[in-house]
Amino acid sequence: MKPALKRLITIILSFAVGAAAVIGVIAATRGRLVGYIPGVNYNGGLGVGSIPSDAADSELVAASYELLGYIRDSDWRALAAIAHPELGVKFSPYATISAQSAKQFTPQAISAFDKDKTTYVWGVYDGSAEPIEMTPAEYFARFVFDRDYTRAPVLGINRVVRSGNALENIAEACPGIRFVDFHLPSPEGEDGAWRSLRLGFEEYRGSLMLTLILHSERTA
Repeated sequence: MKPALKRLITIILSFAVGAAAVIGVIAATRGRLVGYIPGVNYNGGLGVGSIPSDAADSELVAASYELLGYIRDSDWRALAAIAHPELGVKFSPYATISAQSAKQFTPQAISAFDKDKTTYVWGVYDGSAEPIEMTPAEYFARFVFDRDYTRAPVLGINRVVRSGNALENIAEACPGIRFVDFHLPSPEGEDGAWRSLRLGFEEYRGSLMLTLILHSERTA
């Protein structure tokens, strides 16, 4: 095969792969990602080095949607593969990230969540200040994927879409973090029933790795 023809075929195949990625993301999100299309180099496989530190917002959003899929499907090994190797992942049940009570897990611990029946203290309940004592599965059901955030109609890229009465300290608690806020507004007639889930990333050896899963809702 002539070199020129080979290069042409390579270009066509690259374009086809990129177009397929665009169509796939738009279909999966029912067209909500206008302006947020994964680059042709994004291969959909998350792990160390899969998201470059200078990734465009579109790549970060596409990766975050894939992470939501891991969470929805309880694919703990896939989730652990994108967890920060040194910092691990911090979990915050509310918008205020507590340096004292926010639970943090290593990638190794996350990968074993399917077998982990330990009851941990993840923070305190809003209003009562009683400890949030749950297994990983229970916590994810209440304070991570309590709604289907893959259907969020509003996205905040490095910005908080909506705040309650809780202190918003994500920038102070995690300097340099980049995050996507998946926001579900309150249903009509149910003001205060909104929810948000934020996935945060920080740099590790030239790539972005997951360091934060934060849940937000109306607080007292």
